[in-house]
Amino acid sequence: MASHIIVLGLLVITCSIALASAESPLQDFCVAVPNSPVLVNGFVCKDPNLVQATDFLFAGLNIAGNTSNALGSAVTPVFVTQLPGLNTLGVSLARIDFAPLGVNPPHTHPRGSEIFTVLQGSVEVGFVTSNPGNKLITTVLQSGDAFVFPQGLVHFQKNVGNGNAIALASLSSENPGVIIVANAVFGSNPAISTDVLSTAFQVNQSVIAEIESKF
Repeated sequence: MASHIIVLGLLVITCSIALASAESPLQDFCVAVPNSPVLVNGFVCKDPNLVQATDFLFAGLNIAGNTSNALGSAVTPVFVTQLPGLNTLGVSLARIDFAPLGVNPPHTHPRGSEIFTVLQGSVEVGFVTSNPGNKLITTVLQSGDAFVFPQGLVHFQKNVGNGNAIALASLSSENPGVIIVANAVFGSNPAISTDVLSTAFQVNQSVIAEIESKF
């Protein structure tokens, strides 16, 4: 019995240490140096004596993105690559603009969950679960509504209103990553074998080739 208690105690301590490994930064900030030749899991810190206010400033979220494209949407990211002061802080955001019927296509953020807030218009949103498998969770948001996309799950947004729509996305990582499903599957470099894709999607290889030509 005593041995079981000891083992349980060690397990609790081990779990606590593991959870503590992702604590907040150990300094006030770590402004990114994107072009550093030193490779780390993130970005090297700029000398704090050289840090300026501009390292923490991003201007332009009041400017609408160009939605004159096939998707009818535009994303203005504010990740660590755009705002070096975000490095190690675990937060970022993005502005999304939608033309009427514009779509932000199915995509994932492998390193961050997202809170999506509609500032203008009506936007249909949804994500697909992994457990239970492939269940679609979807609804329509109005101005002032917010919706959560859990980390790593495929999700999308579509403007279903009569005019333009604007949304602001907040993410739980300074570098959440973006994997657009269609681009990754049909536009990889080098390309995934058409034989693999035709089997996966259960269509002829000519159909796959036609889709790939668009990416």
